[in-house]
Amino acid sequence: MGEEHPLASLARRTIEEYVKRGVVIDPPSPQEMTPEMRRRAGVFVSLKKRGQLRGCIGTFLPTTENVASEVIRNAIAAATEDPRFPPVEPEELDHLDVSVDVLSEPEPVESLDDLDPKKYGVIVESGWKRGLLLPDLEGVDTVEQQLSIAMAKAGIGPDEPVKVYRFRVDRYK
Repeated sequence: MGEEHPLASLARRTIEEYVKRGVVIDPPSPQEMTPEMRRRAGVFVSLKKRGQLRGCIGTFLPTTENVASEVIRNAIAAATEDPRFPPVEPEELDHLDVSVDVLSEPEPVESLDDLDPKKYGVIVESGWKRGLLLPDLEGVDTVEQQLSIAMAKAGIGPDEPVKVYRFRVDRYK
C-alpha cells in the first residue's frame, strides 16, 4: 500500500483525534495546505472496514472556507453521524480505509446520455427531496441503477418528476 494522500491523511487524523479524545483538530496552517486543501468544493469522506462501507457523509457544495475544513467536518460526521451505522469505536481505527472525494460543481443533465456511472456522480432532486450517489461505486454499472439508488436515498418515487445533475470527483486515498 502506497503513502496516503494528504487529504486522506487529514481525514484519518481528524477521525482518530475525535474518536479517541473528543477533540476537533484545527485545519493545517496556510503554509501546510496543499493546493487541493485551499480550494472551495463539496467533499465526501468515506470509511470502509475490511472492504465494507462503514460510514460516508459529505456535502455536494462547499459549506466552509476551504476543502481542508470541509474534510475535518465531514470526517467526524462520517465516523459518528452516518445513520446507517453506529459511531466508530477506538478499536476500529486501525481497520479503517479512508477516502476523500472532492466534487466538481454540479451541472444540470439534459439527457441520460450525458451520464456515465463510472465517470460522473449524480444528484437527483424532486421538490425539497434530494439524493446523491458518488461515481465509480462497486455494483453500480448502469445509469438506471445509479439513478434508481439516488432516488431511493432521497425518497423520490419512480413516477415523481426529477431534476438530474452530474458531477465529477477527484478521489484521494
